Amino acid sequence: MGGLVGRASLWVRITALGLVVAGVMALVAGLVSVRLVTTTSRDAIRETLADQADVVAAQLGDIRVAAPRVTEILSGQGIAVVRRGRGGAVTGADERAVRAARRAGLAGVSRDRALHGSANIAGTLLLVEGRALDNGGAVALVRTVDYSKAAGRRLVGNVLFALAIGMVVAAVAGLLLARLLARPLRRTAEVAVGMSHGRRDLRVPPEGPRELVEVGQSLNALADALARSEARQREFLLSISHELRTPLTSVRGFAESLADGVVAGDEVVEVGRTIEREAGRLDGMVSDLLDLARLGADDFRLTLTDVDLTVFLAEAARVWESRCAAAGIPLRVESPSTPVLVRTDPNRLRQVVDGLAANAVRATPSGAPVVLALRTTSGLAELQVRDGGPGLSDGDYRHAFEKGVLHSRYQGVRPGGTGIGLALAHGLVTRLGGRIDAGPAPEGGARFSVWLQPLGQHLG
Repeated sequence: MGGLVGRASLWVRITALGLVVAGVMALVAGLVSVRLVTTTSRDAIRETLADQADVVAAQLGDIRVAAPRVTEILSGQGIAVVRRGRGGAVTGADERAVRAARRAGLAGVSRDRALHGSANIAGTLLLVEGRALDNGGAVALVRTVDYSKAAGRRLVGNVLFALAIGMVVAAVAGLLLARLLARPLRRTAEVAVGMSHGRRDLRVPPEGPRELVEVGQSLNALADALARSEARQREFLLSISHELRTPLTSVRGFAESLADGVVAGDEVVEVGRTIEREAGRLDGMVSDLLDLARLGADDFRLTLTDVDLTVFLAEAARVWESRCAAAGIPLRVESPSTPVLVRTDPNRLRQVVDGLAANAVRATPSGAPVVLALRTTSGLAELQVRDGGPGLSDGDYRHAFEKGVLHSRYQGVRPGGTGIGLALAHGLVTRLGGRIDAGPAPEGGARFSVWLQPLGQHLG
């Protein structure tokens, strides 16, 4: 029902708009036509009256022509004759014509100055044409501009007929346009409704006006993006489930061994350590997941303070030196001798560096180096974690910070984590006001750089 109302509304609006436009155009055309007819008729009357005034002035200047006869002939044509004597007196049989001649300026007519004027007397327009006579006087012909009612009715009828034709055409055009627009819009709406119910196989056919085609293409692109995103989410959840199940299985197995008395004596201590280690892995993964989920929340808390990155890196290196040594990996630290101060949350920044270092140690074979480096580049402080492992392809570097992408690509090929860490690092660095990127390292493996704004510097 809602779709029908929407379609009816579209039809009504387009048709109403067409009717309004057609009505306005017809009215404007009618007004212009009336104006043109009025002007043309008046100009024709004035031109005829001027010719008659020239003839009358010539005839009255001939003493053989009787003035009353001329007046009678013109009166039969609806033209009044007004004369101005040599003394300036203005006379005529029609008082209204006399007033019009005076008002139009008959007193100023001379041999060098004819009168082409008009006057409005009691709401009636009168045209006045005056000419000088040989005896020093002047004569004026006065005619009322009066359009016949029949002509007016015909003109109004023509305007109304044009208006009716325009309305009919507008209604038909509105109906056709509404149907043309409604069909692709209806299909687009159906696809959108299907997408809202979880369908990702629906697509909008490219039809209709260009703007509607663009809307359909945008909706299709959205459907493709949603399908890819949901596929990655499913893969990510499957991988997380697998990663969580592995330590859970270990914890459960060793716990059952303890409960059944299978493990006893000195083995209990080692089993307890294994359970503690696997529980720590579980806790770390759950914490990463919670942090990743909270990153977009407004209540995600940061404790900002001034941090000297040279001291910060030295403290991180002391922890990772022993871990690298246990894995047979040499750790190298590159840091300037002068302080590099930034305002950041040291705990969250340490979380980022530890996550990157853990990935580096996991991917680096024994004997290859891991490097923790600090430098200032282009006014920015750059923390680097580099390794001598197998590295990534160019395409992998571009997608390195998307959840689960690297895990799904390298699962079973090389040691890897859950795919959460890099996404979490990207989110944390972004919330800290910095940026993070990835690329090849000079040691042959991968390089991850965290860029922060030093105190007193501005991002370029």
